[in-house]
Amino acid sequence: MTNTRTDDRSPWSVFLIFLRLGLTSFGGPIAHLGYFRDEFVTRRRWLSERSYADLVALCQFLPGPASSQVGIALGLSRSGYAGAVAAWAGFTLPSAVALILFALGISNYGDAISPGALHGLKVVAVAVVAQAVWGMARNLCTDVPRVTIMAIATCVVLLVPSAWGQVGMIAAAGIAGLLLFKPTQDGAHDPLPITVSHRAGVIWLSLFFALLVGLPVLAQLMPSQTVAMVDAFFRVGSLVFGGGHVVLPLLQAEVVPSGWVSNEAFLAGYGAAQAVPGPLFTFASFLGASMSTTPSGWIGGLICLLAIFAPSFLLVVGALPFWERLRHSMRTQAALAGVNAAVVGLLLAALYQPVWTSAIFKPQDFGLALVALVALMFWKLPPWLVVVGSGAAGWLLSIVL
Repeated sequence: MTNTRTDDRSPWSVFLIFLRLGLTSFGGPIAHLGYFRDEFVTRRRWLSERSYADLVALCQFLPGPASSQVGIALGLSRSGYAGAVAAWAGFTLPSAVALILFALGISNYGDAISPGALHGLKVVAVAVVAQAVWGMARNLCTDVPRVTIMAIATCVVLLVPSAWGQVGMIAAAGIAGLLLFKPTQDGAHDPLPITVSHRAGVIWLSLFFALLVGLPVLAQLMPSQTVAMVDAFFRVGSLVFGGGHVVLPLLQAEVVPSGWVSNEAFLAGYGAAQAVPGPLFTFASFLGASMSTTPSGWIGGLICLLAIFAPSFLLVVGALPFWERLRHSMRTQAALAGVNAAVVGLLLAALYQPVWTSAIFKPQDFGLALVALVALMFWKLPPWLVVVGSGAAGWLLSIVL
């Protein structure tokens, strides 16, 4: 099932198609995957329904933002490596530019912005993360062993609040998954319409592991703020399993204790990230632009943006040649089941610290968070509208109370 048209095979055409999606795709990763399906399976017929489902499965198996990785793979299938870059740029740049501008606005005109409105953005982050925890727990923690792994992961991460504590918990959960779970074999599928040689796949994956191991060493040998930022954001992009919201605890552990970004700015930016379309990983551009050290501003935002997305490109292109073998591996699926349960625990820990402890101080804060959660989960209001409403409500509460 392929489209016979050739007018959308150039990298520029791919960029424009994804730019429109980047400007209009609100609602988070699951919504993004729905937009992609409508655009590329139903409307443009770039690939079949089964191929698309298989591509989504691959990107959910890999660490990183699944919707962005699906977009990269779709661009690769249409226009090669240039198409992959064009698809990523079109889908990512609108939200990244908006968040960098927001960071510059806070830095330069912070005194003109109502503290109540900024606090409202921190409060809405409680509702957003709570919704993510609930949805992920329903899908990924479906039995007693998975719930147990989730609870243990939450406790460990709260007791060992560091990036390496989180990585160690993910690794331990993968081992537990191997021992506890016995997945069933998948049914029939269509092969992915993407051709990457095994040799190219090995090169891309080797580059990924070389950077993952080499950047921390380079940061020690060459003390530099730029190298330290690239190392931190590349490592976060390499280790985030389970969706965009799980990036929150890993990024918080990297940028807040080090003093690069204040906790108040971190949570305000995370709240603002819910109001823009596109991938949540563009929150990295806000953090880079908000750095208390140089580089910051536009340069810092772009450095952190490229660093956090680089693993996604290397992993999805490198893993494609080997996916047929991986998708049939029961051991791989078992380990992934344990990892997925653990990342729910990581996100639950983040809901408490820093999200809850930095935003909920008074009864009205709890009430505003509850209204925002109901608006998201039951009234089904658009996330951007809930964020704007929470900022306005925070401003009004600061005047009235």
